[in-house]
Amino acid sequence: MIRGLNARHARAWGSACTLLLLAACGGGGGGGGASFPLVGTPPASSGSGGSAGSSNAPPPVNQGKSGPKALVVEIDGLTHSALRDAMAQNKVPALQSLRVAPAWTGGANGTPSEQRTTDGPGWATLMTGTWAQRHGVRWDTADQRIDVKLAPSVFALARQNNKAAGYRTASVTSSPLYPLLLANEAGTVDSAIDCAGADACVTDRTSQLIDAGYDLLVAQYGAPAAAAGNGLKSDAYQRSIADTAAGIGQLLARVAQRSANDPKEDWLVILTTGHGLDAFGSATGVQDNGNKTVFIASNKTLAALPGVGAAAPADATLLALAAATDIAPTVLRHLGALPAATDYRFAGQALQASTSLRSLAAKTGADKRSIELSWTLAGNTSAAVQVLRDGKVVATLPAGSTAYTDPIVAASDGLYAFQYTVVSGEASVALAAQISYVAPEAPVTLAPTLANGLVNYYPLDALPGVDTKNASTLAPWASDANGGSLVDDGYSAPYKAKALRVDSTVKNASGMAGYRLVQNNDVTTNAAVTAFTIGFWVRTDATCSQGVSNGGTVIGNKNYTTGGNAGLAIGLFGSCEIRFNVGTGSARADSNGYSLSAGQWAYVAVVIDKAALTMRGYVMDPVRGVQTNSTAITTALVDKLGGLGNGLGLNEDGTGLYYQRESSSPRGAMDFNDFAIWNRALTSAELNSIFKSGQPLSSLP
Repeated sequence: MIRGLNARHARAWGSACTLLLLAACGGGGGGGGASFPLVGTPPASSGSGGSAGSSNAPPPVNQGKSGPKALVVEIDGLTHSALRDAMAQNKVPALQSLRVAPAWTGGANGTPSEQRTTDGPGWATLMTGTWAQRHGVRWDTADQRIDVKLAPSVFALARQNNKAAGYRTASVTSSPLYPLLLANEAGTVDSAIDCAGADACVTDRTSQLIDAGYDLLVAQYGAPAAAAGNGLKSDAYQRSIADTAAGIGQLLARVAQRSANDPKEDWLVILTTGHGLDAFGSATGVQDNGNKTVFIASNKTLAALPGVGAAAPADATLLALAAATDIAPTVLRHLGALPAATDYRFAGQALQASTSLRSLAAKTGADKRSIELSWTLAGNTSAAVQVLRDGKVVATLPAGSTAYTDPIVAASDGLYAFQYTVVSGEASVALAAQISYVAPEAPVTLAPTLANGLVNYYPLDALPGVDTKNASTLAPWASDANGGSLVDDGYSAPYKAKALRVDSTVKNASGMAGYRLVQNNDVTTNAAVTAFTIGFWVRTDATCSQGVSNGGTVIGNKNYTTGGNAGLAIGLFGSCEIRFNVGTGSARADSNGYSLSAGQWAYVAVVIDKAALTMRGYVMDPVRGVQTNSTAITTALVDKLGGLGNGLGLNEDGTGLYYQRESSSPRGAMDFNDFAIWNRALTSAELNSIFKSGQPLSSLP
């Protein structure tokens, strides 16, 4: 079996053969609209793509038609660094002529584009040039299907724009998972061949399809993924790379022979992989650089493909390179089938363009009635920039422009989604954006009742931070590790001021970092306080980098190495998830699944009712809207709400040493604003007034 596929998957694949018009289900005969009779049967799986493939010589005269043709080869489990090392050591001579560059996948962490860095989502992105928010594939299970209405495949678009008789497309896969993803798009793949785990069959059948003159072919190998579990330095893994490269070498030789037979036949060949691996050879699906790093290798020079021959960045600059979403539009441009800007839906660009348009991002404006778009440009930037919303031009900007604020007009509050396309010269990139809209017809102001029960309040617009209630102190955990600084806050005029950035990379010799708030009269332990609320604005960095691995501590008065420890904590985890937690030391209660948007201000609050035994979390996000849920707690949990009694850490836990203990959790910066504590339970309406108004509590009468 390959990559953990089991008999259930195999049965599901068998039942889908008729639906998919398979040319060979496990190696059988032809199928599809322009069928090609494939000879022979798949050889037994050797776990390689090497010499077990076809030994037939290519025909001396080309079948099919002249013109542009494309071969895309996806190699499960082949990392960029492993390919680069193999090429440097001349272990893959058949691939030496290819131009190899690092690239990335998985979407942008903490945004709607984010997806798991595993097989199913990776293959769907390769086939559609989109992320999971459009293609809809989020897991590696046999029930997943590409949403072909929102994200038609490269096969469908190639056929739609090449209507000549005899135009043929094909896929040849080692893993039965991949053809299932296109089960809802009948008739676009003329020959879909399941090689049942035999990479040698992939080489054999793809060679035959090349010889037969197919116009668009996608081949998938699986041996490196199967061997990666032995370790990326193991002999088995290195052998799988060499064997797979030898098989691909046979395909390249077939392509070269056809080009020699007919100089008018123009082939684009692209090699890639669906996702990266961690240091142990595992696909964990998370948003770290190891799992996000892929590669794009081409037989042609692609003007907008940066980093050819270079190592992959080990930090967030990886996202400035080409993406897996660039492959589909690159292939379609070569085939003369790239959609016009009004119909452009790809999250990447055609890499042949002389302009490089990257890092397209959207965030909600401070007024909550606009969407702020930004992007980068390189190469030829002489053309005017166009911005389209839902297929219509909304702005034409001067050449070289890299930002646009789109004013949104809607009848009422709510979540609204838009499809943007930015065009500069030959380059186009699309982005789906969402806004939690606040209508101007009914401007929201702070609820005046927010002044009631406010026991601690930090505007955080100056350093050192001062409690306007004179009832607490705020300072670094360690005087020799002051990671606090002032940054611009997220308020609109006239309330625009500063905010506190707490950078946990600033630490002392013992590893202590972060800030600590100590109340004169702690609401968590004061028996006279039967309910309390802690609320604040928070902003992550642009990629929510602290949410990976064991997560980060947003605030906490406990040792947060485990949520079972006594006290209260709010944590930041993978996919920019916020989790609320209380513990006794032996028991815990949690409220999980709230999402932040990376790099944007959100209002976070926890309301604990000691008498009613409830904990309610709130995450109010400018993109995802208001998220709230209530969790039952016990009297034992209430008794331990005070945690360690050392105060409340900001970007740290109640020890000031969370990141020192949890060394795999990245240190980094979190921004805080308008930090407040009430000795009562705030209502949803009161908290909504904070979020919707965007006004600081200091503006209350």
